[in-house]
Amino acid sequence: MRERAAKGGLEALPDYELLELLLFRSVPYRDTKPLAKDLIERFGGLEGIGAASQEAVEDQVARSLEYQKGKQSRATALDLRLIFDVARRVAREPAAKRPAISSWTALLAYVRVALQHEPREQFRVLYLDKKNQLILDEIQNRGTIDHAPVYPREVVRRALELSSPHIILVHNHPSGDPTPSRADVEMTRQIVTAGRPLNIEVHDHLIVGRDGVASLKQLGLM
Repeated sequence: MRERAAKGGLEALPDYELLELLLFRSVPYRDTKPLAKDLIERFGGLEGIGAASQEAVEDQVARSLEYQKGKQSRATALDLRLIFDVARRVAREPAAKRPAISSWTALLAYVRVALQHEPREQFRVLYLDKKNQLILDEIQNRGTIDHAPVYPREVVRRALELSSPHIILVHNHPSGDPTPSRADVEMTRQIVTAGRPLNIEVHDHLIVGRDGVASLKQLGLM
């Protein structure tokens, strides 16, 4: 497999073989193909593995390799988390280095990597400076499988603390469908209203699902 990767490039490998090659470094002298396939089947793909909890990945490693959960399964699960965290940070860099509004493709790639496979709803705010450069991506709240409470005054207060005149709201729909709900639209309008007297502009509200990313601004809902 290493020879094939060297000759044809890593992009020539299917997902399970790429994962197999990575796992071999963590689990030497074992056939890691069954583990790679089991992880992809259980979590629905590479992004699903990256979004899964440490405990869930460790459980699957132990099952597939017939280990007792312990030092080896924890180490392998941690190695995987490190790999996917690096991927998230790489995805974030273009959005952080260029104006978020003009780097729309990089922004969408970043929010999808960060939230597409989150099992619970998470509400984040991207705080931008006057040039639309990213100051901070902050998780405002984590919720249940279908609700994360949001407090408009807290969002605006934090923008003032960071001297951020522009913000982008982001949250995910664990159901997979990014279609905005009535509550999503109402909450967005409340934050827009709260920020307006303080010259804090809400550029957009992005809703992330496995089926894509919905923009309330593009849909004419804000």
